[in-house]
This record gives sequence, C-alpha cells and structure tokens, in this order.
Amino acid sequence: MKIGELELRKEPLLLAPMEDVTDHMFRSLCKQYGVDLMYTEFVSSDALVRDVEKTKRKLTILEEERPVGIQLYGKDPDALAEAARIAEAANPELIDLNFGCPVKKIATKGAGSGMLRDIPLMLKITKAVVNAVKLPVTVKTRLGWDHDSKIIAEIAEPLQDTGIKALAIHGRTRSQLYTGEADWTLIGEVKNNPRIHIPIIGNGDVDSPEKARLYFDRYGVDAIMIGRPSIGRPRIFKEIRHYLDTGVLLPPITMDEHVEMIREVLHKAVDHLGERRGILHSRRHLAVTFKGLQNFRSTKIQMLRSESVAEIDEILNGIKTDYAGFTPGDLQGSSDVQ
Repeated sequence: MKIGELELRKEPLLLAPMEDVTDHMFRSLCKQYGVDLMYTEFVSSDALVRDVEKTKRKLTILEEERPVGIQLYGKDPDALAEAARIAEAANPELIDLNFGCPVKKIATKGAGSGMLRDIPLMLKITKAVVNAVKLPVTVKTRLGWDHDSKIIAEIAEPLQDTGIKALAIHGRTRSQLYTGEADWTLIGEVKNNPRIHIPIIGNGDVDSPEKARLYFDRYGVDAIMIGRPSIGRPRIFKEIRHYLDTGVLLPPITMDEHVEMIREVLHKAVDHLGERRGILHSRRHLAVTFKGLQNFRSTKIQMLRSESVAEIDEILNGIKTDYAGFTPGDLQGSSDVQ
C-alpha cells in the first residue's frame, strides 16, 4: 500500500491517534511490536500557530518510530494551513486531518467530527492544507454526525478530489461516541466505489487477529487502524501481524510477559516525564491492562493510587506471583474498543 510516496507492506496495521496515549514513548513501544504507521496525539492548529510549548512538544518524533504522521485539528482554514507548514518542518512522513474526534468540547465547536455538519468547510480546510505542504495529506473521519446523516459514501469522492492521499474511516457516527458496534458496511462501500483510487483505512472494533483477517477479507480495506484495543496491550500488533502472515495464532502471552510489557510502558513514561507525571500518564494503561482477572479490584485500586514507581513495581511483582498460574489469554481483547 502506498500513501503518496510512502510505501507500506500489504495489509498494514496502523496505530490510531489518541490524546494522552500516542506520544512518542507509546509509539516507540508499539513499533517494537510491528505496527506499520503511527500517528501523534491530536495537535491543535490554533495552539501550534500561537507557539504553545506544550503543543509543540507533541511534534517530537524519534527516528526509530518512523513512519509517523502528525494529526492536526481545528476549524479555521488559514490556521490549519499554517499549522501544517509548522508540522511539516518537524519532518513527519505525512500530515493527517482530524475530522473524527467526537469529544464534546471539540466536536460541538465545529472541529473534529463537528466538521461532518459543515462539509463545504471540511473540503475548504482539506484543500488549504493540501496546497500548503509538500507532504502527503490524509483524513480521518466517521460515518456521519448521527444515524440520520451517514454521509461518508457521499463525501469520500469530494475529499479525494482535494488531493488527499488516503482516507481513514471510523465505523461509528459522532453521536455514537464509542458505544454500540462499528458498522463497516459503509467503509466497504467507500472502498468498493470504482471511482475511489486512494487507500481506504478501516477503524473500529478490531481487537483480535481473527477479526482483522475477517475485516480485510470482507470489506477489502487497504489497511486497518487500531486505537483503544492497544491501550495496555501494544502486543496486539504482533498478534495480528503474525496471524495475517501465517494464519496461525501466537501462543497466549504469559503473565510474566504481560507484566513486564506494562512495566516497560510505565518506565518509559517516567524516564521521559518524571515520576509523578509519568505515573499519571501511565494510569490509562494500568486501568485496563489486567481487566478480566478475578478478585483484582483491590489490587487495581492500590495500583492506581500509587504515587511512586517503586510501589507500582512491587505491586506488579505481586501480580506475577499471585497470578502465576493464570494464562492471560483472556486479557487479549479485554480493552475497550475504538
């Protein structure tokens, strides 16, 4: 699969952009597990143009992570064009436009999935960004604003006509947020439109190797993007890649391996952010990664209340001992799905 001049393997796996998750620490870990293309956290175009330091830090890309796309959001064409030029200077492989974020504070102000209620503005922004940079520009969006306005099949061609090089579609409407089941039928409809010639990337509910194989075969998408199933479980990319390539499932991860994987998430965050901020940053992963273990609630509460790495390390060591006979195969797929 090619996005502009960026060439990826057949049936590539992409890490979805997620706020407070897909920083370069988590991306580098996912890269170790075989992800093919990753995206930054959401980058506010307005904040980037205003030179906000916290936003500029989101542009950090390590060489070992590549290829990486920087995802921008906003609602002003001029600001987004300028932000795209700033992001291009950070030397990513592509620029991605966020027309899919359903969070209220973003969508109801007209940005993210709020663009699904103003298609002329969406197209104007996309064209402005395409014209502003030399890098490939891609778009991530949803089926529509709500059940009565699933317009993705109608807007895919106009988006393609602006010059974008790929389109990622999450199989839910904005009003669904992350509830219900992702509907991939419209994603397949876009992919199978003979006038569509850019790669179509499917996103939503892919939380197992078997489902990835099924969705590639059934809907014909060029790539699959995975978001929340990777939280606390970056190994999902290795599991899916192995199954796509061989048709054989990997042996279930052992509890020791699972704990050490989460310990690495924690320590990477602490090394980069310092102890307090690193622990806070890691809690999203700690909260979901052991879901499914019996009688685990008190341990989970203790772990999430811990304020030192030493204390969390001790708890993790205890989990390895207390659940030594437990094969955490049931943990695969236990995360919330995007």
